[in-house]
Amino acid sequence: MSAAEKMDILGKLKFCRNWIESALAYSGDTHDFMHIVDGVISGNMQLWMSDSGCAVTEITVYPKKKVLHVFLAAGDMEQILDFEESAREFGKQNGCIEMTIAGRPGWSKILGKRDWEESFRVLRREI
Repeated sequence: MSAAEKMDILGKLKFCRNWIESALAYSGDTHDFMHIVDGVISGNMQLWMSDSGCAVTEITVYPKKKVLHVFLAAGDMEQILDFEESAREFGKQNGCIEMTIAGRPGWSKILGKRDWEESFRVLRREI
């Protein structure tokens, strides 16, 4: 990645920082903003952004399939939903056969209208 490309990505991430941090507040304290910066710059995560929202995806490789996972999303819901088609195409181009998202229960209500189905819920407990 060239220095100019890195600066462009850093500028986009800075623009999205408040949305990213607001989504991370619900993620179970697994990442902070700099982890997302490192993930996007390294190419392990992908940033999808608009003027009023953003999403971050990552490709998860399982023994039997590759999945494009929506790691976080925040901002204007319509703008976030607009990323779905381009993210799905990105996933196909990278050998993914499905997309997943883990999030608050409201995602099931919203995405259920777009042919997504709930396959499991994530529960957590401190030990």
